[in-house]
Amino acid sequence: MDFVLKPTIANCLHRKDLRSDTINYDAQRMIGHGSFGAVFLAKVVETDEMVAIKKVLQDKRFKNRELQIMRQLVKQPHPYIVALKHHFVSKGSKSDDVYLNLVLEFVPETIYSISKYFNRRKESIPIFSVKLYMYQLARALAHIHGMGICHR
Repeated sequence: MDFVLKPTIANCLHRKDLRSDTINYDAQRMIGHGSFGAVFLAKVVETDEMVAIKKVLQDKRFKNRELQIMRQLVKQPHPYIVALKHHFVSKGSKSDDVYLNLVLEFVPETIYSISKYFNRRKESIPIFSVKLYMYQLARALAHIHGMGICHR
């Protein structure tokens, strides 16, 4: 599965090292899914960088503010919030299906994967790790709340 991105001017500013107007993504596999869409692990063909691509159906009945919020976070980044690298729109199998694809920084471990790991071993997550994750979560929430963004 390949994704092709025609960068916008904002994207070009982040990709000065690329001489082409097209960035190609090689989707490796699905790494998550939820109510609003799916997340794919992908490789930037030109650089071999691994990224996560969140693919969300754009429902015309609802205003999707996720791109607008992620663009705000590009201007005020935080170490505990994944960074938006690019975005692009793609068409679905139905003629009027439109998908927003957010190209995000890839973080290989999640709290869910760590929880599963310790659960399989029938062990508790070390208390220091729990404190660290809670600290990071609280700092990330404080950052977005300070920007007037409410996480739901």
